[in-house]
Amino acid sequence: MAPAGFTLTEGASLLHRNTLRVDARAAWLAEIHRAAAIPALLADPALRGKPPLLLGEGSNVLFADDFDGLIVTMKTRGVEVLSEEADAVRIRVAAGEHWDDLVRWTLAHGFPGLENLILIPGSVGAAPMQNIGAYGVEAGERIESVDAFDLRVHREVRFDNGQCEFGYRDSVFKRHPDRWLITAVTLRLPRTDAPRVEYAGLREELERMGVTNPAPIHVADAVVNLRTRKLPDPAMIGNAGSFFKNPVVTASRVARLRGEYPQLPCWRTDGGSKLSAAWLIETCGFKGLRYGDAGISNRHALVLVNHGHASGAELWALAQRVRQGVRERFDIGLEPEPRIIGGGSA
Repeated sequence: MAPAGFTLTEGASLLHRNTLRVDARAAWLAEIHRAAAIPALLADPALRGKPPLLLGEGSNVLFADDFDGLIVTMKTRGVEVLSEEADAVRIRVAAGEHWDDLVRWTLAHGFPGLENLILIPGSVGAAPMQNIGAYGVEAGERIESVDAFDLRVHREVRFDNGQCEFGYRDSVFKRHPDRWLITAVTLRLPRTDAPRVEYAGLREELERMGVTNPAPIHVADAVVNLRTRKLPDPAMIGNAGSFFKNPVVTASRVARLRGEYPQLPCWRTDGGSKLSAAWLIETCGFKGLRYGDAGISNRHALVLVNHGHASGAELWALAQRVRQGVRERFDIGLEPEPRIIGGGSA
């Protein structure tokens, strides 16, 4: 670690900094090892006028082009138990910690609440930005507050849960992606909540495991089983997990669609009815599709994969073709989950 608390690299390769394995480059790359070093980094004259892009472990981004700016990555570490009470435990976690490591740490220490979110790639700092979620639980339900550095006015700020404005794969941080550099997250994990096993497939997996009264560790094991069966491992083939959000439509729209597609999967939400993007994509015949090294996984239709040396532009072109096909058949627009850098708007 540099004495200044950060390292700075010019013309940095991003090949190993995004899970889609796109060989893009950044004009500058900064790695921050101490949050207190952020002001000194921003004062570096070489970076004047360079737009910032905040990057965690690159598990939720597609570089459709090179980035002529400053990429900032938090490399801070630390997990601190702030308080243990009868009904909850509060934990403060540095933004640079790996999310899956944190989930496993909480399970090892007997702190429930994150088990449904095991095996999600990425950093702790990226979790509130995307409001990551899986198997019926979202990170925003467990986040008490978020500490960040405001890059616009150069000061530290703390957001309580309500100020984070969490929504489905959404937050105030995602809507203003390069304003607040998240430095730490405080979680409140309830001790008294029953395990959340209502999500489709999760209860069935627990039954297959012979578990009738699941504890958090059982739920975690079931989620690991489901994710490893359904989703390709980024260590084996480049991907960013689910590439498209499940679209939310009105109940009347669902009724019209089910007139033609009675088997259409659908879940009620507070904002309407959520459809399965994977089902829409697979019904259009895109599952397993491949153009050169850009493809759609043959294991899960939501996953865009890089079979070897696909460029970001090639992967984005394939994603656009999928979106067009779904719109033409169902008149439904699909939104990408990852942030798209270059290549036009999402």
